[in-house]
Amino acid sequence: MDLLNTFASLFSNFGNLTWQMVVMWGIGALLIYLAIAKKMEPSLLLPMGFGAILVNLPLSGAITQGDTVGPISALFEAGMSNELFPLLLFIGIGAMIDFGPLLEKPWLMLFGAAAQFGIFFTLFLAGFFFDLKDAASIAVIGAADGPTAIFVANTLNSQYLGAIMVAAYSYMALVPIVQPPVIKLCTTQKERRIRMPYNPKAVSQTTRILFPISVTVIAGTIAPKSAELIGFLMFGNLIRECGVLGSLSETAQKDLANLITLVLGLSVSFRMKAEMFVTLETLVILALGLVAFIFDTVGGVMFAKVLNLFSKNKINPMIGAAGISAFPMSSRVVHKMGREEDQGNFLLMHAAGANVSGQIASVIAGGLVITLIENVIAGM
Repeated sequence: MDLLNTFASLFSNFGNLTWQMVVMWGIGALLIYLAIAKKMEPSLLLPMGFGAILVNLPLSGAITQGDTVGPISALFEAGMSNELFPLLLFIGIGAMIDFGPLLEKPWLMLFGAAAQFGIFFTLFLAGFFFDLKDAASIAVIGAADGPTAIFVANTLNSQYLGAIMVAAYSYMALVPIVQPPVIKLCTTQKERRIRMPYNPKAVSQTTRILFPISVTVIAGTIAPKSAELIGFLMFGNLIRECGVLGSLSETAQKDLANLITLVLGLSVSFRMKAEMFVTLETLVILALGLVAFIFDTVGGVMFAKVLNLFSKNKINPMIGAAGISAFPMSSRVVHKMGREEDQGNFLLMHAAGANVSGQIASVIAGGLVITLIENVIAGM
């Protein structure tokens, strides 16, 4: 009898299983499939998918149960509650980015700013469904910048961090699918065939070194809440450009970025528990994230079309679409579309300049959103 009771106790935990947990197993499996089979952000979606399964096991030891602290809960507290992991990831991202195309043509920075339109449009729209902090966190999905979305959601203490992160990184990976139809809808064939001659200019090392320092000072002064984000991003770029830290630059680009991304994915799965994720709100967040992403693209394209009304040298409006932060995917999409319309149309360097400017603009936009929301709440 004791043996029978012991055997039965092995399966007693199945009584704590809910259908929502099973749904999360399915979502976790889907993320793992996308990471492996489709190679969509594998260093992030793989640990996130596995973590989603792990935290949704009944009475899982991976998360805190009573007085016993789980490792994923500990990871979240150590690196997410204080925004440490996203900031460290920004060092790696900064080390990867070559701002040369932007420094050759600084006016391309305008497209980075214009392509943040979707964030503020979605902030207004999301306000009808969520409170201000959550609406702002959801809107920043449109930045097409996962670390910025995580940082803003965490800073504003959004309860939907898991859904926001899944949406942000999914739409980043779907740039080649989402952007082309939106661009075609906003442009004519004649506009897509506009050629933009590229005349490369030498950018001195002094300029490359001064650029991250200057951007940090200016952006940090204009939007103090973005100082952490822009500072760590530009510090990573300074490591790349200084010329004396080659091995550290390589480490930041590869080992640091990959390791932090891996840990980040596991940490965020803490917010993917069934009771928090399997809700109607998650579907609304995914829809609003797509709206933000689409209107960022529209904002960049339309801004270029407006400039063409006053410009003697016409700009291919597709360049505006590259102003989002998804680097280098968006610039490649624009270049490919240009070649499809005209084999001799090479837009890559112009698009790359707009694309890296979007990385800076999205960080500043994130800081402005935090400042705006905190000021509004303080004034209530």
